[in-house]
Formats: sequence, C-alpha cells, structure tokens
Amino acid sequence: MPVPSSAVAAAYTRLTEVLPGLAVTEAAAGQEVPAGGGWVRADRLAAGGAELEAFLAWDDAQVLRDYGRRARPDVVASFGLHRYAWPACLLITVPWFLYRRVPRYPVTHVAYDRTAPGLALGRMAVRPAGFACLPGDPAAVLPGARVVRDTEALRTEVRAAVAEHLEPVLAAFGPRMRRRGRALWGMVTDEVTEGLWYVARLLGEKEELRAIRELDLLLPGSTGPYAGAAAFRPLAGPRGEPRHTRDRVSCCMFYTLRPEDICVTCPRACAAGRAPKVAAAAAG
Repeated sequence: MPVPSSAVAAAYTRLTEVLPGLAVTEAAAGQEVPAGGGWVRADRLAAGGAELEAFLAWDDAQVLRDYGRRARPDVVASFGLHRYAWPACLLITVPWFLYRRVPRYPVTHVAYDRTAPGLALGRMAVRPAGFACLPGDPAAVLPGARVVRDTEALRTEVRAAVAEHLEPVLAAFGPRMRRRGRALWGMVTDEVTEGLWYVARLLGEKEELRAIRELDLLLPGSTGPYAGAAAFRPLAGPRGEPRHTRDRVSCCMFYTLRPEDICVTCPRACAAGRAPKVAAAAAG
C-alpha cells in the first residue's frame, strides 16, 4: 500500500463526499488554525469569554428566527455545544472507523466556522498533533505516528482523544447549560455515538451495522469519564423489518421549543411510539 501524505486526509475526503454540508481542511505543519472572519478557535470557546458569548448569540438568533420564540439561556447553550461537539467528534471517530487511525487535537488545534455559505454544518480546520495507528499500517512511518498494540488499545485512544479535546470546552459550556459532570459526559457519549452512526448510515447498510458493533465496543458504559453507553438495540419496523435504535443518555432540550416533536432517540420517548419514528427516519 502507498504511504498517504496525511494519515487522516482520505477519511476527511470521504466524510465530505457523503456529508457535503461539512468541510474539513488540514493546516500545514507549523501553521496556526484560522481565527476571525467567521472562524472561532476551540481554545477561545474554552476560555469562556467574548467569543463564547458571540458563538451562543448565533444560536439564540437562529432559534428566534426558526421557531419564532426565544429559548432559555441553558437551552441555547445546549444547542451551541451540540453544534460544535457533533462535528468535532467526527474529526476523531471517522478516521478511526474508516482507517483505524486516531488523530489528537488539543483545543489549540481546531477552528470552526459555521457561517460558510453553502455548508449547512460549516467547516473545520485542524492542525495535526500526532495520531495512533495499528501495527502494519503504512501510515506508521509518518511523523507523529504512534503504534498501539491492538484494536482495544486503539479504542482507548479514541476515548482519550475525544476527552482531551472536549474537556476544556465542557468546562466553559457547562455552567451556562446548568449541567455538570455526568450530565455533560453523557452528552459527549451521545455526540460520539450518534455522529458516527449518522455518517455510517450515509455510507450504506453494511457500514451502519459495522458502526453499531464498533460503537457498542467503544462505549460499553464502563469507560469514564463517559457516562452511559452506546447501547444499541434492535427494533422491528412497521413491516417487521429490523431497525436499530438507542436511548440517548442526555436530552437535547428541543422539546422546550416543540413539545410535540420528540427526537427518535430521546430518553423521554416511550418504546411504543418509537417504531413509527424510526421507520420515518430511515425512509428519510
């Protein structure tokens, strides 16, 4: 196999192919990730100052524009964290899932711009800070590579990489969300699980089933600081066909805006009402 120019470039290319609303670019070695002009760096969000205020003001305005009412400040903060954490987790989980490579991104190495025209989920810029891979991976010869012994060790790297990046961000968002400890890490469990699950569905049924297996192994429910588990379970569709669902560990708080629109995986939803929602989501 040829040695790639970047350990994760092919993964991000594939991600954009199936999810064109999100773009990911890699900064050159020694180059800082962008700031200003729509870009906000993750370390500035984690600082909890004016840039976090501006970031959440965007969510506040979006809620008012789309739903005709203001959300509570803690709900706005929950939406803002979700909209950052969902794509940020994909920066780590997609290379792991597709190529068994786990990049490390401290908060100083990621910037996010959700104002880019034509990109529903925005764009992210990253600066490499090393990566883990398995024995025999041709990328092991690249600068920053660190070979781990097996797939379980690589799962440990995924959990550590996500925690390293999001822990400082959670510290800034948490007080505004009125959530602490377990509630915040339960939300991260959901972002990791549902982000990769969504992308895997776009890659096809076989990849979705593989992602479900991988996520159950990655987040079995006993891996702190994460709270809860991926915990997928089968559910029969309206014609008896097999589907999969899970209960979120945390609530996204969307019900505070639209009580009648409960998410498919909401922990507030009863099992009896979930099958039609799962079928509708699959059809969509």
